[in-house]
Amino acid sequence: MCESRDRCAGRQRAGADLGAVTVEAALALCSLAVFLAVAVAAVVAVAASIRCIDAARELARLAARGEPDRGRIVAAALAPTGARVELVRRDDLVVAEVSRELVHPLPLRISGRAVAALEPGATLP
Repeated sequence: MCESRDRCAGRQRAGADLGAVTVEAALALCSLAVFLAVAVAAVVAVAASIRCIDAARELARLAARGEPDRGRIVAAALAPTGARVELVRRDDLVVAEVSRELVHPLPLRISGRAVAALEPGATLP
C-alpha cells in the first residue's frame, strides 16, 4: 500500500491522465487534416478562377475582332472542365463570361468576366 495519502493520490492522478496525450494528438491530427483540405481547396479554387478569367478575356478579345466562333473554341480550351461560356453583345461592346460550379452540391460558383469594344467592321452573328 501507500506510505502516505499524498503519494496514493499522485499515483491515481497520473494513471487517470495516461490517455490524455493520445486524445490531444488525435484532435491535433484531425485539425491538421481539415486545415490541409481547406488549403488545397482554396488553391484549386484560385487556379480555376484564373483559368475562367483567362478564357473570358480571350473570348472577348477574339469576338471583338469578329471571330466569335474561334473565341469560343479558345475559351473552351482555356476554361476549366465543365465551365459555361457565354458571349453577349451590348451596343458596341461584347461581354464574355466563363463560370463553373466549384462544388456541385454547394451553390458555390467561380467566374471570370471580360468586356471588349467591337473593332470597326467586326460583326457578331
